[in-house]
Amino acid sequence: MNVVHIGKYYWPYSRGIETYLRLLCEHTNNRVNLDVLVSNTSCHTVSESFNNVRVTRLARIAELASTSFCLSLPTALRKLKPDIVHVHLPNPWAELCYFLAGCPGKLVVSFHSDIIRQRLLLQAHKPLHRAFLRRAAAVIAATPNHISCSPFLSRLDPSRLHVIPYGIDVDAFKATDSINARAAELRAQYRSPLILYVGHLVYYKGLNILLKALRSTDAFLVIAGTGPLLNSLQAQTASLGLADRVSFPGSVDQDTLVALLHACDVFCLPSTFRSEAFGIVQLEAFAAGKPVVSTNLPSGVPWVNEHMTSGMVVPPGDPPALAEALNRLLADDELRLRLGRQAYDRVRSRFTASRMADDTLAVYNTVMKTNN
Repeated sequence: MNVVHIGKYYWPYSRGIETYLRLLCEHTNNRVNLDVLVSNTSCHTVSESFNNVRVTRLARIAELASTSFCLSLPTALRKLKPDIVHVHLPNPWAELCYFLAGCPGKLVVSFHSDIIRQRLLLQAHKPLHRAFLRRAAAVIAATPNHISCSPFLSRLDPSRLHVIPYGIDVDAFKATDSINARAAELRAQYRSPLILYVGHLVYYKGLNILLKALRSTDAFLVIAGTGPLLNSLQAQTASLGLADRVSFPGSVDQDTLVALLHACDVFCLPSTFRSEAFGIVQLEAFAAGKPVVSTNLPSGVPWVNEHMTSGMVVPPGDPPALAEALNRLLADDELRLRLGRQAYDRVRSRFTASRMADDTLAVYNTVMKTNN
């Protein structure tokens, strides 16, 4: 079976969708003939093999409204003669290019999120978007909430909708001797108790709310990641008098990420908009046995982090409620450890990359048996 994935970017670009795409490709690559087409960050096309996955990064002529424009995408897609074209949305340019390429192969869509912020552009894009989704033989969503809260998915034939949660390699987050040693160093570097956030520093992550909540705790906060809000968040930290209780280490490598997850007491994902559709980083915290405090968004986030099972869920944009949840977990060792154990059990049983790959391959096989 020839499968072509079309995404925005590919690893080492490491945001949520790209992490999902890499893991899915690496766990299915030995069972299908697989290629990945994504955008490069320059005007050159580069073909390479990444962990035995063939990746073509197509020359990008422009990026507008978070959309990369690669003129060679239709030609590259046709040349690969796919049986399955698996497109990862949101990606308006990929939708158009699939039609421009002549609709090769059966279409499978991973619907990661609605277009949230570019509302005016979405109005212009709606006809193409609806036609593209109607064309799909199967649409995969990571949680039932993705389907129920999307004005597009909720209108589709339910028989073509499939819920396949994202998964991770749980063992990649285990506490080895070297990880434990590094975690001990980090605990000595930052004072306890320790709250951790890891991710892009963008508007929908709610980090301004987390900083306000921090004033009502006695904890230290590490905000790991980069993004356009770094300077404003640092300024807010100083204005709130929290400069000695917050660290911004920037992007961290995998070993440091795992060590931070084991060093922290609680992980926090304080997102405020449903642009946060799932939160793969929650799974990574679960894999380290840490409870998560997240928000009750109309997205998959609270479906992943079950309240009082794997952590606590609070209203978005509510600093007092966020501080109360954090303080409760930091003050109650028995509760914190119990939720951490349950979080680990949850990721191990429901959110593994191998299960995600098996379920996706089952969708491919079903699609290939259909006549349309």
